[in-house]
Amino acid sequence: LQKELLKYKQEARNLQGIKVPSPQDALQQRLLQQDAAVLQLKQELLRANMDKEELHNQNVDLQRKVEERNRLLAEYKKELCQKDRHLQQQQTKLDEMLRQLSEASYQQVDLERELEHKEALLAHCMKREAEE
Repeated sequence: LQKELLKYKQEARNLQGIKVPSPQDALQQRLLQQDAAVLQLKQELLRANMDKEELHNQNVDLQRKVEERNRLLAEYKKELCQKDRHLQQQQTKLDEMLRQLSEASYQQVDLERELEHKEALLAHCMKREAEE
């Protein structure tokens, strides 16, 4: 009678759409959930690894750009030092030329005074000769 009662209860549940999960069904359901969770974790890990690889590639690219800019900066500094030395040389030459120009100007003033003096003497001599 008990077996029949269980059988009829099971039939009634089946007819009502209520299914009593067997231990095997529950275990299979739990395994499916775990598989889905593992699959989701694998997808997240794959995404994280892809993001990590992309960041690594960006880092390598940025490192390369920094090295290139540092190389260019060193070249510019070298060129700037050369131009500074050239400018210093030109400044020295300019200072020397200005000094020479100043000396020449003083000599010109002296020569002009001497010329005026000689012209005055010549005029005086010409005047005396004309009087004689």
